[in-house]
Amino acid sequence: MFARCLLTLSGRLALLLCALALSPTPGFSSELKVRVRLADGQVTEELLQADSQRDSVTLEFKQADGTLITFVADFKQDVKIFRALILGELERGQSQYQALCFITRLSRNEIIPSDSMARLRQKNPHTVRAAEERRATEELSMSVAVNVTRAWQISAHIHNTCSMAREAVYTREADARHWLDAGVEGSTFEVLPRAAELPGLPSCGAARDLWEPCTCSYALRLEWYPCLLKYCRSQEGGTAVRSTTYKCGIRSCSKGYNFTFYTPHKQLCLWEEES
Repeated sequence: MFARCLLTLSGRLALLLCALALSPTPGFSSELKVRVRLADGQVTEELLQADSQRDSVTLEFKQADGTLITFVADFKQDVKIFRALILGELERGQSQYQALCFITRLSRNEIIPSDSMARLRQKNPHTVRAAEERRATEELSMSVAVNVTRAWQISAHIHNTCSMAREAVYTREADARHWLDAGVEGSTFEVLPRAAELPGLPSCGAARDLWEPCTCSYALRLEWYPCLLKYCRSQEGGTAVRSTTYKCGIRSCSKGYNFTFYTPHKQLCLWEEES
């Protein structure tokens, strides 16, 4: 387990041994590779990149089915981006891969800051990690399409992350309203049809025709990521003892997300047939 530390010498900090520790040397950017066990038992390698200058964190890993998941936390704009590159079914007329992008606002305490992430080091890189805390799956209704060519107003990271998704870039209506109030141009967003406006709109799993519109769901899980900083306490001084706290490790979390959105064709949501 990460941040399992050994304190010796009668409460005085003499030795700090952590599986994953915060290096005292700050850096503008860093890269960390962590082996993680997925929910299906498979082991994957996560790549975590922190950029202190751009104040962002990127997490990327490949699922057992070959899907490449990318998560970006933009702390400057309080935006988080999820991208899934799903292998296409060529025998059913799909392209080599299908890209989906989901954009929402980033809340506090979701992931550790970029400067702390940039200082993370691990002593046992071959160890397979499991999250200390398993957070509840979040259900998100992505009812608004985002114009990726104008999305730089929301975050500078969206174009590079989501350009492959083209017309499959989504956000929530509440988030779109927030960004509109902040001055983002209205042409950046397009409200998608809703089930109430299209009586009989089926889920894609229930739709029979590959070319009929339906409601699609896509689920993913960030199986391991540093969600909180841990603090240790030390005592200094002779007769006048003073207690101080400092960052000494991280708490790891796992969190699932289920995105629901309108799609004009079931052909773009074939994974629902397998669920």
